[in-house]
Amino acid sequence: MLIIGSVFMLLPFVVLAQTDTLKISHQKAEELFLAHNLQLIAQRYNVEQAKAEVITAKLFDNPQFTYENVFYNPDTKKYFQTSSADGQGQYQAQLSQLFKLAGKRNKSIQLATTGLKVAEYEFADLVRTLRYTLRTNYHTIYYKQQSAAIYETELNSLKQFLGVYKVQLQKGNVAEKELLRIQSLLYTLQAEQAQVLNELEDVQTELRQLLGVGVTTVIVPDDQDEKFATDIVVTKITYASLLDSALVNRPDLNVAKTNIDYANINLKLQKAMGVPDLTISASYDLQGSYIKNYNGVGVSLSLPFFNRNQGVIKQAHSRIAQRKAETEVLDNQIKNELSASYQRALRLAALHKSVDPTFKENFKGLIEQVNLNFQKRNIGMLEFLDFYDSYKVNTLQLNSLTEDLLNTLEELNYLTATPFFNR
Repeated sequence: MLIIGSVFMLLPFVVLAQTDTLKISHQKAEELFLAHNLQLIAQRYNVEQAKAEVITAKLFDNPQFTYENVFYNPDTKKYFQTSSADGQGQYQAQLSQLFKLAGKRNKSIQLATTGLKVAEYEFADLVRTLRYTLRTNYHTIYYKQQSAAIYETELNSLKQFLGVYKVQLQKGNVAEKELLRIQSLLYTLQAEQAQVLNELEDVQTELRQLLGVGVTTVIVPDDQDEKFATDIVVTKITYASLLDSALVNRPDLNVAKTNIDYANINLKLQKAMGVPDLTISASYDLQGSYIKNYNGVGVSLSLPFFNRNQGVIKQAHSRIAQRKAETEVLDNQIKNELSASYQRALRLAALHKSVDPTFKENFKGLIEQVNLNFQKRNIGMLEFLDFYDSYKVNTLQLNSLTEDLLNTLEELNYLTATPFFNR
């Protein structure tokens, strides 16, 4: 009994965990996203690593110190003999420093600094991409929840009618075919609702991942965007303005352009690598040289007769051409995508404005009257079913239209990397 009682005590907490609801505004969703998204947190480490590479590039090479001592003197039978008093000890030491020539250090610093810019642009591009996904998912969830609510309302009404019809059928007041028609519509709506709920759960899963909330959380957007969608005037922003902003502000395009700079600096560095570096050394030898207490200075460098870094230099030339081609491809892609998205936004905005803003409420009131008249037998089964189908189709289409318009506006914000259409 104690075990059963404990289970029942825990049951409310299990149910709560399964139905945890997060009602959230558009702004709060972005705050959660920026603070808790794991992809952003991971990408920030790339920026920190790039900063560390700049620090490394600025460091000078350490001097080299070498020391050598006699291990065993067979004449004196002594180990590690270093004393010069009896003329039997021996050791030597050398200090050397490498000096990079042809500006290798400065070019390495420039290369690392450019790499840091690339990492920062890549981080900004990830933020841009995930923010676009966040906003479109937010809109999608809102309107799919609205659509699911429409199905739920219709299903509840039909279930009530079905119960009444079953009673009336037993009394012989209605034909069985009418009951079957209601059952058929009910099953159709249940199947359609299940599909909407499955699609909704897929988007919920993605949004939960973006926000970093629990896997059992049901996200409920509380912003209604119909007024924003109705009031927006897409034609206030010209295509030329959108394109100019995209070509200046797109992080991925800036990554491509910076990669060209990176490739050019790398070419200069690889050419400099073909120039040998110079090592200067100072040495002391107690008595192992031709004179005692030998002091010497020396220089060393490789002679570039064979390897002048020719292969890497050729590769660097090829990388520049590759980066330029990639940038041109991206430039053309931006122009095409932006043009298509702008035209789509113009069409959807015009279509949305043509819809009477009171249409949805008026239609909802109409369907309520249809329900009453059907119960009173003022209208027939076919007319009743036709009204129900029209209500469902038109309301769902209006939800879909508003969702498509808002997501297309978000797409323009994404393509231009500029909040032209923010609320």
